[in-house]
Amino acid sequence: MDGYRAPPWLPGGNVQTIWPALFARRFEGAAPRFRRERWTTPDGDFVDADWLESTSSEAPLLVLFHGLEGSSQSHYAQAFADWARRHDWGFVVPHFRGCSGEINLAPRAYHSGDHEEIGWMLRGVRERHRGKMAAVGVSLGGNALLRWAQEAGETASRTVGAVAAVCSPIDLAAGGHAIGRGFNRLVYTRMFLRTMVPKALRKLAQHPGLFDRDRLLAARDLYEFDDVFTAPLHGFAGADDYWARGSAKPHLHRIRIPALVLNARNDPFIPASCLPAPHEVGAHVTLWQPPHGGHVGFPAGRFPGHVLALPQGVMGWMADRL
Repeated sequence: MDGYRAPPWLPGGNVQTIWPALFARRFEGAAPRFRRERWTTPDGDFVDADWLESTSSEAPLLVLFHGLEGSSQSHYAQAFADWARRHDWGFVVPHFRGCSGEINLAPRAYHSGDHEEIGWMLRGVRERHRGKMAAVGVSLGGNALLRWAQEAGETASRTVGAVAAVCSPIDLAAGGHAIGRGFNRLVYTRMFLRTMVPKALRKLAQHPGLFDRDRLLAARDLYEFDDVFTAPLHGFAGADDYWARGSAKPHLHRIRIPALVLNARNDPFIPASCLPAPHEVGAHVTLWQPPHGGHVGFPAGRFPGHVLALPQGVMGWMADRL
């Protein structure tokens, strides 16, 4: 992916973001079919994990952490599942709370810096799989995965052999402000709030008094939503505190396992100016910053295109390090 170039018929970061998510082919043949497991969390809640089994018990396993409001049905999840199926890897998507189609029970949801939840999920996968493991996080899930690797330090290698973050907002403030302006605000912010606000209201019905309902209904961007909902529910003083403490960028030098950080420089969600330079990361981190790709797009091929080049590139890098 480091040398990726978009097809000429898909120019620009927004087109390379929207078209792949809606129209591009994401698997070969039949859609991947998952087996669902429900795990009970330490606080009495639950998460759902969707598994794609390998034909070999010795096969390596790919753990994928989805992005904001994503799931195992997201275009990128199905593309990575297809790669795993064709290369005889196991594959699992542990859903963040509230993202598997059923609202969770506890007075919390999920967030971009949720490294403790990532750690708990990875330990759960490790209990079920004794062979080689790798983890990929997409967008929000990638930032949280990097934060886990940073906090785990030398001990991360006991769980996974390598990690990759795809199009992740490793500077949450820069990404949050970018998605709140112009075209991004009109299209992407509205898209996210369309599902996030109803979920938050269902959470309030479960736990009356959890947050200020009027402030939530008045939220018009992710900063305002995070300030009234995400931040206080997860122990942050507000959106600024959450974005500062949750960002992976300042801590990339702390990672002690092979880590790929892939960001297209025309990603409409993440300004190229905020991306790290090689001297800002540690020796274990590889930076790929191609000029094209959009946000979790990286379309390839003739019309209508496909998104299979993304897992092919990322997993080629990953396989070399396991």
